[in-house]
Amino acid sequence: MPGRRNHHNRDDADLSRLRTALTVFFALDGFVFAGWVVRIPAVKEQTGASASALGLALLGVSAGAVVTMMLTGRLCRRYGSHPVTVVCGVLLSLSIALPPLTHSALALGAVLLVFGAAYGGINVAFNSAAVDLVAALRRPIMPSFHAAFSLGGMVGAGLGGLVAGSLSPTQHLLGLTVIGLLVTAGAGRVLLRCPVPVPPDTAAGTDTAAGTGTAAGEGAPRRPDARTRRPDVRTRRLVVVFGLIALCTAYGEGALADWGALHLEQDLGAHPGVAAAGYTCFALAMTIGRLTGTRLLERLGLSRTVVAGGTMAAAGMLLGSLSPSVWAALLGFAVAGLGLANLFPVAVERAGALAGPSGVATASTLGYGGMLLGPPAIGFMADWFSLSTALTSVAALAAVAAAIGYGTRRVTGTDSGTGDAADGGADGNSGARSGSGASNGADGVRDT
Repeated sequence: MPGRRNHHNRDDADLSRLRTALTVFFALDGFVFAGWVVRIPAVKEQTGASASALGLALLGVSAGAVVTMMLTGRLCRRYGSHPVTVVCGVLLSLSIALPPLTHSALALGAVLLVFGAAYGGINVAFNSAAVDLVAALRRPIMPSFHAAFSLGGMVGAGLGGLVAGSLSPTQHLLGLTVIGLLVTAGAGRVLLRCPVPVPPDTAAGTDTAAGTGTAAGEGAPRRPDARTRRPDVRTRRLVVVFGLIALCTAYGEGALADWGALHLEQDLGAHPGVAAAGYTCFALAMTIGRLTGTRLLERLGLSRTVVAGGTMAAAGMLLGSLSPSVWAALLGFAVAGLGLANLFPVAVERAGALAGPSGVATASTLGYGGMLLGPPAIGFMADWFSLSTALTSVAALAAVAAAIGYGTRRVTGTDSGTGDAADGGADGNSGARSGSGASNGADGVRDT
């Protein structure tokens, strides 16, 4: 018995270190991405690109990320999500220094293709690792990872606003490269030493059904139904519907990241430092929303949370995009961040609960596609109409997400055990259904 207790204590320590390392990588991703976002106006001026040309250049991020997401899933299955996360962290840190070295929209698009590849790769890799950990712990800790991403984005945007007037884009983003490499070296060492956790009820030949996860051996079996069962047509359609919620949500996040600061500076005449604060307000509100997401879902339920969040985000974006006041626009960005905070994890969890790994893969692909394809669409609409008008499309899609949430209320309402656990279903009443989606969720992300 003492030996078994010591073994479990070591497992708990490994899981705690793994959680810390993954949290650091999520935060680093948000920090680096936000650092690029707040320097977009300066890089646009440096390259002399029009709004549509900048939109095409930003399409490089989308293309690189989408292609890499599909390849990274296979790499994670072959080499493991932990080493792939570390490699992508290095690539992300190096590629962030490239955009300010360009002097044309074409060159900018080429380097953003590299940056997008690193960004898409690390998102698939650390989400795969996080889903493994959520399943092993049987606790709904996924919101904390996404909150770390938002917090990293807030810090990165705030720092970018502080140094915008004193450092050139080249100096600023090169500094992010140094910070990223140092953080990756520290957190990566921990991540590589931690074994991949296994859900308690999937470890073969052990008594871990009531304990914590252990290191995954190569021969550790998965649930056969989770890998071989094909969802019926109705289920696949529902998965796509929840994937559309993820797409609508992520579209808004990508649009605010790439175009929010430019709207404040170009349309409302804000100082560059104040313009950078727009994404900071959005990221801070999203962080608060995700930190309180589990409690909100337990109180309101899944469908009400989606409807309320989508409605709030639509109202906030209408205020942020159409208000003539900088401060009212900042308030609108904050309201939009609160509204959008938990829609993406809710959509991915629901899709996974309905169809297991394939559901998670579909919703994640649609979601990240919305985040990365939204900014170029905003650029084209800004040339056709105006940037402020283009940003109202975020409000329109948030309203669509709310409508979908209301339309699917019977589907989500019949599964109250998992409906209130938006991020992996570790609730005590969600065992069978949510366990199928969460414990094998890493395969779903990897298959993207």
